Amino acid sequence: MRIVPFRASALVLVAIAGAGLSGCARGGAGAGRDLPYVARDVGTLYTAAKSRLDRRQYKVAAALFDEVERQHPYSVWARRAQLMGAFSYYLDADYTKAIAGAQRFLSVHPGNRDAPYAYYLIALSYYEQISDVTRDQKITMQAMDSLGELSRRYPSTPYAADARLKLDLVRDHLAGKEMEIGRFYQQRGQWLAAQVRFRSVVDQYQTTTHAPEALMRLTETYLALGVPGEAKKSAAVLGANYPGTDWYQRAYDLIGDKTPPPPKPIPIRTAPPPPPLKGTVTVEPGDAPDATIAPPVGTTTPPATPPASTPSPNGPTSGN
Repeated sequence: MRIVPFRASALVLVAIAGAGLSGCARGGAGAGRDLPYVARDVGTLYTAAKSRLDRRQYKVAAALFDEVERQHPYSVWARRAQLMGAFSYYLDADYTKAIAGAQRFLSVHPGNRDAPYAYYLIALSYYEQISDVTRDQKITMQAMDSLGELSRRYPSTPYAADARLKLDLVRDHLAGKEMEIGRFYQQRGQWLAAQVRFRSVVDQYQTTTHAPEALMRLTETYLALGVPGEAKKSAAVLGANYPGTDWYQRAYDLIGDKTPPPPKPIPIRTAPPPPPLKGTVTVEPGDAPDATIAPPVGTTTPPATPPASTPSPNGPTSGN
């Protein structure tokens, strides 16, 4: 008789525990979502997302744009929402999600007309994460690769024009990193390691603003390594390309030329005289001074003397 209440209480405890576990499971499944699933038409969702974007609520806008894609994946607005979601993440400085969203768009719609913008958004997301030259430049390399890919794939778009400008800045930044490392080795007397860094700037980033200093530093390192011939070559290249810089003067001071040589004058080439016209005679210096020039073929030469008989002012005379 006493066992029955025990069994009943045990069943009640099991039921309560099962209900608690199922509730936790439902809560855990919904906790990972940014927004609860509420079925709405695509127009309402997209309008709400655009409204939040205009109010600079970028995180909420990105979540709503993702909801458009989740609830209406086959709608024409879903494709647009993918890019707008990536753009919202970019404005929110969440560059990792912005890159992921743009890459997902390209994987699904590689030939879409908005593909150049997706590449541009990826490149900008890397570009905004570039740090100073004292830090690791892995992100800078990724930015250079993304900007270069955009310029190669879509060279005639306005995005590519801006990418080329940013690409020059990125290359200059990478050259600055190499110079920073080279100067670090140079200050510690590790001349060979410094020479490798300065040489990489001259070979890979020769159009950047760091090229003149790199050539001068190469002159210093070659002299320290006991290779004066290579030092003179570096100074000569510096003088030929950057003759008006302080780096040029310092390099020539290092190799013993206190005054840089003046630039060689450029010879002036005169055009050859035109060939003589057809039907004319060219008078050479040895010809007689009274030589005459023959007229062109087919022209009538006027008489040198007037005719023997001139017409009378009273008209022709009749012969008898």
